[in-house]
Amino acid sequence: MNAVLNVIWLLLAGIWLALGYVIAGVICMVLIITIPFGIASFRIAGYALWPFGRTVVDKPTAGAWSTIGNVIWLLVAGIWLAIGHVITAIPLFVSIIGIPLGIANLRMIPISLLPLGKQIVPVRGPYQAAAYPPAGYAYPPR
Repeated sequence: MNAVLNVIWLLLAGIWLALGYVIAGVICMVLIITIPFGIASFRIAGYALWPFGRTVVDKPTAGAWSTIGNVIWLLVAGIWLAIGHVITAIPLFVSIIGIPLGIANLRMIPISLLPLGKQIVPVRGPYQAAAYPPAGYAYPPR
């Protein structure tokens, strides 16, 4: 089912959303100091192309620099990308087949607003339960 939803998503919304993230990533790569934003934007572009079967979790190693970077990202690019998600979700909700795609589109807004300190991982199946720590998990000190 994920493959069918991903193909429909790719045709109806994924290409346009990924293009927006790629453009934001290219702009961020111009200056050396904004390269981490560009890398995050390219990572999200891949997620925007093929979102079903994957999810976003917090990185346990993210710290204060991620928070500061997220504030800068929010002001420069995050709001515009989130608006793109809302504008893309509206036509998807109009059609019956597009309702799950519209919901997925709205679920991508948090990562478009605050991408640093997050990672995109496969959805946990019965054999992947221990592969990734749960969101908010803090490793014990060494």
